[in-house]
Amino acid sequence: MDDLSKIRNIGIAAHIDAGKTTTTERVLYYSGTIHKMGDVDDGTTVTDFDVEEQQRGITIYSAAVSFDWRDCRINLIDTPGHVDFTAEVERSLRVLDGAVVVFDAKEGVEAQSETVWRQADKYRVPRICFLNKMDKTGADFHRAVGTIRARLGANPVPIQLPLGQENAFHGVIDLLTMTACVYRGGDGRQFDVVEIPAEHAATAAEFRHQLEEKAAEIDEALMLKYVENQPLSEAELRAALRKGTLARQCQPVLCGSALRYMGVQPVLDAVCDFLPSPLDVPPIQGHDPERPDKLVQRKCDPGGPLTALVFKVVADPHGDVAFLRIYSGTLKAGSRVLNVGRRKKENVPQIFRVFAKRREKIEKAHAGDIVAAVGLKESTTGDTLCDTHGGVLLERIEFPETVIRMAIEPRSSADRDKLLDVLAMLARSDPTFEFRADAETGQTLIAGMGELHLEVICHRIERDFHVPVKVGKPRVAYRETITRAAEDEGRFVRQAGGKGQFAVVRLRVEPFTPQPGEEHFRFENRLPDGLIRPQFLPAIEQGVRDAGRSGNLGGYPLINVKVTLIGGEDHPTDASELAFESAAGIAFQRTVQQAGPVLLEPIMRVEVVTPEEYFGAINGDLMSRRATITGTTLRGPNHVITAEVPLATMFGYATQVRSLSQGRASYAMEPCRYERMPDNLARQVLGVM
Repeated sequence: MDDLSKIRNIGIAAHIDAGKTTTTERVLYYSGTIHKMGDVDDGTTVTDFDVEEQQRGITIYSAAVSFDWRDCRINLIDTPGHVDFTAEVERSLRVLDGAVVVFDAKEGVEAQSETVWRQADKYRVPRICFLNKMDKTGADFHRAVGTIRARLGANPVPIQLPLGQENAFHGVIDLLTMTACVYRGGDGRQFDVVEIPAEHAATAAEFRHQLEEKAAEIDEALMLKYVENQPLSEAELRAALRKGTLARQCQPVLCGSALRYMGVQPVLDAVCDFLPSPLDVPPIQGHDPERPDKLVQRKCDPGGPLTALVFKVVADPHGDVAFLRIYSGTLKAGSRVLNVGRRKKENVPQIFRVFAKRREKIEKAHAGDIVAAVGLKESTTGDTLCDTHGGVLLERIEFPETVIRMAIEPRSSADRDKLLDVLAMLARSDPTFEFRADAETGQTLIAGMGELHLEVICHRIERDFHVPVKVGKPRVAYRETITRAAEDEGRFVRQAGGKGQFAVVRLRVEPFTPQPGEEHFRFENRLPDGLIRPQFLPAIEQGVRDAGRSGNLGGYPLINVKVTLIGGEDHPTDASELAFESAAGIAFQRTVQQAGPVLLEPIMRVEVVTPEEYFGAINGDLMSRRATITGTTLRGPNHVITAEVPLATMFGYATQVRSLSQGRASYAMEPCRYERMPDNLARQVLGVM
């Protein structure tokens, strides 16, 4: 599509089980893209095409689809709702222009709803809200809108009201046209647009008045008409809502039931009417690769210099598939590009437009497009691709720290090398998955965001790559940090006849708190000019970073540490990269030992929803797990407990919470932060190493 104003790059995001994938399936059907709707429970949906997703009935991998609605081309990404796969949401929202956030009309804002909302805030993504499951027992439109306002600090503006609730839900009132849409059943294509029923007229008039008030607050021209009690037209309201949505001053709210085929088409209309095109979003900003302090902007212009971001890599034995968002310029199949951050040139032999698991080969893609490329050898998630002369380096995507790890080994020693190759492939495609060989025990350790995350990966190793594996029990992925500043040096001097090895490195380490988007381990060079030759500086940084990953107390990576290179000694003949890398590692370990190293443990944000009669038992159980209760509220008839709890105490909690509540309570858990572990418990952890 040549008209960029008619393109919508959007995502669907929500808490698990809010109905994202079902909504996506209905969207594809009503747009004419598919001719038969699948079902999540049957494992037949278009976007949940992975075997693991079909068996579990949840979305694990973000899936991209494209379709037309009205005069717009919509590129849509269906994202996971489970917190273990939050990286998929993070990297999708990084490259999308708008989002549809789906809420369960009974539950309102849930734990993961808050997470995806924060992620959208971070990337300044305009969004609209869809209150799904209006037919569910306990659904309450007004209470759900209230939770969006109270818990998310948002400005939800209803543009629809439900006709009936729970089993009586049968349509919606459109506050823009002041008509009612009544569904006749079937697949949702048949509905009648009628006058608002008399029993709903007063409520509709009240909410229409509120809608006009909100629109007047957004648009000064409408404010004059509003204060003079002049009626505002449908077109004026739509224009004001679009302006407010693009500025993230408001979020239009719609309602329906995707499962029962009601209210989905108006969501598509709202996407076209209110969410931005690539031309509506500010130019992308990056840094000049030669002068990192200089900002560079790229407008969405197909004729401009090429600027694209790799936001996802799907590892494949036959060649990785890299998903790209093109911000500026045109990318042609068979062209040559520069990976700016790695300073390496890449060939792009083939480009594809992606529809879930199906690919359509294309010859070129323009600014505003989201496409896949095959054949990139060096590029990974977060890398910037430009024309071969470079020009801009975009901000990398920040991912949370892993919180859980386990040992893994092949059932046959003959598969050891193959397993390592598979783990490397999976780590390329999943930035929240890590693996390393433990030099002391000889074990291979894998780390991820949760038990489900690692379970899915192990299943995939066996199912897709045919490597049978044995795994140990999940363990906490601790981290280390320092409590004070220190300085010291490391010397690597070897002389045994012939050419020797010589390097001296002096470092300063100090605690620091990274800003959002910053890495947790910073290296800076404050070396006086001429003290060490420039070609050895990368080796020093590599030695420091390698030592930082190995830890000091118990082999856990260090975070929230700033390392400054302040001195050293060179040698005209015996200095080498190997010597400086080794000296840097020695200097780092010695300096950290003097800087008060301490153990950090992951703290989880936990939300438990329980009937009142089990509140006391569940609250007491959380307290026994070293929890800090941060709040208790009512959500309908249920109590909601929010707490911060060390991950080490939460293994097996799913079984315990079911037991305490006779299966009636539910919980959600997500990583919150790393916090210093009590000294007595830290000694226990380090003592068993």
